[in-house]
Amino acid sequence: MQRPDYPADSPRLTENTRQAVASRTSWVSAWVNIVLSAGQILMGVFAHSQGLIADGLHSLSDLIADFVVLLANKHSHKAADEDHQYGHARFENAASLALGVILLIVAAGMLWGAVGKIQNHENIARVHASALWVAVIAIVAKESLFRYMLREAKRVNSSMLIANAWHARSDAASSVVVLLGVGGNLAGFPVLDPLAALIVAFVVGRMGWSFSWDALNDLMDRALPEEDVHKIQEALRSTPGVLDVHDLRTRKMGDMALVDAHLEVAPRISVSEGHNVAVRARSAVLAHFPVLDVQIHIDPREAIASIGPELPSRDQVLDLLTSALPGLDPQQWDITLHYIDGRLNVAMQLEPAAPGVDDFAVRAFLSARLAVPVDLSVWRRELPTATEQ
Repeated sequence: MQRPDYPADSPRLTENTRQAVASRTSWVSAWVNIVLSAGQILMGVFAHSQGLIADGLHSLSDLIADFVVLLANKHSHKAADEDHQYGHARFENAASLALGVILLIVAAGMLWGAVGKIQNHENIARVHASALWVAVIAIVAKESLFRYMLREAKRVNSSMLIANAWHARSDAASSVVVLLGVGGNLAGFPVLDPLAALIVAFVVGRMGWSFSWDALNDLMDRALPEEDVHKIQEALRSTPGVLDVHDLRTRKMGDMALVDAHLEVAPRISVSEGHNVAVRARSAVLAHFPVLDVQIHIDPREAIASIGPELPSRDQVLDLLTSALPGLDPQQWDITLHYIDGRLNVAMQLEPAAPGVDDFAVRAFLSARLAVPVDLSVWRRELPTATEQ
């Protein structure tokens, strides 16, 4: 059966591939930001441009972010151990949270400096024209870096790398603002340069808040998007033997997810058949979705829900039957129990040499002692014929 919405033409990438892409993009970004931050800050001081210095600090925050990503990339792919039995994937979420906090701190510092300059605007110096060219170079470099990083991040479906890519895009946008501020200063409006620094601070702060909030929600077991949950539900429902799916829950684990689901199956199948259905359903999800693990609970389909505490256990039924059938050796009979629609169904199997059983009397006895509706069926195992032997 063809399962719906399966990206059969897009096989899942291996963890080694994801780790290699994360490492490569982070190192490319690190070297670009080393050059840019050093050039912008030094030229900002030389050219007396508050906006260019702020942009340089923004690039420096990118550099710090790159090393946070490299650290997270190293630790999030460690195998599960005794203390972290679901693995270390949430290290990525923690890294995204740290990245957001770094951006908020950088934004606060830039905001403080820009407001001070604006308050003392009469002391703002004229910016040197060289700052204009540095801003243009920064825009081109950051936009190119953004496009490269976003392409690679989407290829491996990494929220951490996507966050880092958009951080690079925010740098490009802030460099445009700086370019306008420097141009305004050169045109005779000196306050535009620190005003550009102020806008950059707000852009950085907004990105920092967004990353922090998203990472915090992921760390608090945020569910997958509704569309992804629906696809997983359809994959489970299309598994042979599954009649319906309910209580499907998901929670993010880095860029992967953990899934819990209850599957309804035919009420009289064996335990081993129910287990086989669960294994097939779990394998279907793991093979086609970025999921770390799937916990399956098998439920019998019922018209009326059976409430566990009101129905007797197997030991209780065995004890009662043993006392009600003293003439039967324990080796001569066995039972299979079904708890369906609020009733206890007892299927009793007798060995060929076992004496007969009054099923009506036994059912009445069980119903009276257990105080629950009881259905009883008795059948005798037949000896193999000479042909079968």
